[in-house]
Amino acid sequence: MNKEIKIAKEAALEAGNLILSFYKADYEIRDKGYHNPVTTADHASDNKIKEILVQSFPEYGWLSEETLDSKERLKNKRVWVVDPLDGTKEFIEGIPHFVVSIALVENGIPIIGVLYNPVTAELFEASKGNGAKLNNKNIACSSKENLSSMIILNSRSETKKGLWDPHINTFKELKPIGSVAYKLGLTAAGKADIFASLRPKNEWDICAGNCIVNEAGGKLIDLFGKKRKYNQEDTLITPGLIAGNINAVEKTFSVLKIL
Repeated sequence: MNKEIKIAKEAALEAGNLILSFYKADYEIRDKGYHNPVTTADHASDNKIKEILVQSFPEYGWLSEETLDSKERLKNKRVWVVDPLDGTKEFIEGIPHFVVSIALVENGIPIIGVLYNPVTAELFEASKGNGAKLNNKNIACSSKENLSSMIILNSRSETKKGLWDPHINTFKELKPIGSVAYKLGLTAAGKADIFASLRPKNEWDICAGNCIVNEAGGKLIDLFGKKRKYNQEDTLITPGLIAGNINAVEKTFSVLKIL
């Protein structure tokens, strides 16, 4: 997998540089759906990543938030799962909480994960069985024992809607951050103790981060307690997610689980 992760990192860096050329500049914004904006930067990043990865690995399948989906990918053993700009709302607002997210899935299991924040120049990476790194330094999930001492990264929009109000006193701090993928990278790096979402996410939001969390000694589960297999026909993951150190995830799950 050395070639795959090398080229995935190259693609993430090139896409990140493209995104930076649009950041706090003029670009087109349109809505794909209610509160679901997409920009010129999303599409430019998607095109660049696809050009690099598909040219290098034409036999692999392709799933991206910004590419019209083809069920042909379901026949592939290996599939790239990409979010070319995760955290578009933050990008639009000028908040540096967005990343390029690139994962490679083999038979439903994420085997490569790369996240790149072009503003902060943070490059998270992992490949199955080889650990996780942030800017070439090994990283690991936090291993705190008590929920009351844990910082949990959650959603800005979920916080604004009051969905986290019942849990304010459960954790040490509820810290809203934009991009789902970025939250997973920060959690894998031990910069917070837990990532959690109370609402559905798509495969491209979490696949790369899932690989990085796994290789940092953690795990990711949904609010039913199940792990995700990727490259599914339905890419939406419900009802919500928890990731981090294995023990911390179990303790958080006991609080947030759907019965």
